[in-house]
Amino acid sequence: MRISGAEAVIRCLLEEGVDLVYGYPGGAIMPVYDELYKFQDQLHHVLVRHEQGATHAAQGYARATGKVGVAIATSGPGATNLVTGIADAQIDSTPMVCITGQVGRHLLGSDAFQETDIIGISTPVTKWNFQVTEASQIPEIIAKAFYIARSGRPGPVLIDITKNAQFDEFDFSYEKCTGIRSYVPVPKLNLEKVAEAAALINNAKKPLIVFGQGIILGKAEEEFEAVIEKSGIPSAWTILGLSALPTDHPLNVGMLGMHGNYAPNLLTNECDVLIAFGMRFDDRVTGNLNTYAKQAKVVHFEIDPAEVDKNVKTEVAVLGDVKESLAALLPLLDAKSHDLWLNEFKALREVEFNSVIKEELNPTNGKGISMGETIEMINKHSKGDAIIVSDVGQHQMFACRYAKFNSTKSNITSGGLGTMGFALPAAIGAKMGKPEREVVAIIGDGGFQMTIQELGTIFQTQVPVKIVILNNEFLGMVRQWQELFFDNRYASTKMINPNFVAIAEGYHIKSKKVTSRDDLDEAVAEMLASKESYFLEVMVEKENNVFPMIPTGACVSEIRLS
Repeated sequence: MRISGAEAVIRCLLEEGVDLVYGYPGGAIMPVYDELYKFQDQLHHVLVRHEQGATHAAQGYARATGKVGVAIATSGPGATNLVTGIADAQIDSTPMVCITGQVGRHLLGSDAFQETDIIGISTPVTKWNFQVTEASQIPEIIAKAFYIARSGRPGPVLIDITKNAQFDEFDFSYEKCTGIRSYVPVPKLNLEKVAEAAALINNAKKPLIVFGQGIILGKAEEEFEAVIEKSGIPSAWTILGLSALPTDHPLNVGMLGMHGNYAPNLLTNECDVLIAFGMRFDDRVTGNLNTYAKQAKVVHFEIDPAEVDKNVKTEVAVLGDVKESLAALLPLLDAKSHDLWLNEFKALREVEFNSVIKEELNPTNGKGISMGETIEMINKHSKGDAIIVSDVGQHQMFACRYAKFNSTKSNITSGGLGTMGFALPAAIGAKMGKPEREVVAIIGDGGFQMTIQELGTIFQTQVPVKIVILNNEFLGMVRQWQELFFDNRYASTKMINPNFVAIAEGYHIKSKKVTSRDDLDEAVAEMLASKESYFLEVMVEKENNVFPMIPTGACVSEIRLS
């Protein structure tokens, strides 16, 4: 079949099972869009309002479904506008393929109109990238792109296609990629290391499991739950690991990190064996590495060899696919219950409840609506079955701390990069990927305005996303730091906001603003009962802080409750 490179791009996507892409057209990618027009019945294209929105929507789709998200943009500014989302996907291990147009091969290096070296720019933030200059390269490169993006530790791939390669014709055939020489996505499991890990775990008196997104990416939720239930080990999560284990599971002891729960943070420095599954010991989890879990023997189950001993020295490292590793570990574990040890977590949980949680979820101080009680109201009406997509800031920490989840792939947020503006387009992608599930975006008034234009995408596609703006008229997290560490000097953090409800209504999205606690329950119920998109602005307490908190560089045991 002799076809153009542009048509080959579309046929390759279809061969990879892609039925939904996000993008924004422009001159250098126009031949591909012309072919998209011809394949509308097979490949749905969503016109976003900014290329960054395309990447975040593709991320939301990927995180909700486990499939590869796809974003398309033109050359120059179209390509560079993708970079933030690509960087976000790279650090959060999200499978994504980005396709950009490029000036003709004969113009490369001439500073032609809208020419930018996107290969050079994106190299540090992609798992792999490639510039296509010949039409005949397209099938092989796209096949490799999808294989690399989804295999092993997932990540983003960028393919830059010159305009001549889109126009030129060649004899098309497609073969999916099943392997690449020198690329080993999954290390071979060493059963001796599994046995060493099992021996350490069986002999532990105060073991603690910490788990990250690797459990979700590895589709190992069932195996993981079986391991913790047999071993009876308290288990704590990173924010990207949240929802891998139901939040009400009796061995789920809460969130780790800067704004994590009191018990798992404090007891990290008292456990004798620390078992990590699919997490990378990020600085927001560990605090001061010089004092982090120095008393513990560390066992690290990990797919990426680069993460082992990078931050925390391990006693035993088990490399491999976490699903396979957990299956091999399970029969080697002794059936135990660590009741006395677990009671220490429960006692500290009670301390945190009385000092922080009780007032946050049921305020009695006479102040305004709290972020925590808003999340709790969403729990009440969603019953823990919604996908929660949070942006970045205080509201993100409140959402991660208090949202309830019954099933996996339900917490979608920007973890490693901390990208404000992530949530609105990511929620669009999540809802399109999982239309049968309720999707609620939790966003602050700052982050919302970074990608507010994607309300236009919601209006045009009629995707029924629920949007909750927690409006404290501040850049809340920065303001909290200014209060605690900069003597209340609120430099450039006060927000003078527009009429958000009027803007949402301008996009024909049903909207409501809540200023009184008495109206919150009914408004959340109405929002979640709606079959269409819904915008809910909740005016929350201006100077409400999120606690507990571990100051940057502090030891995890120096956690503050106020």
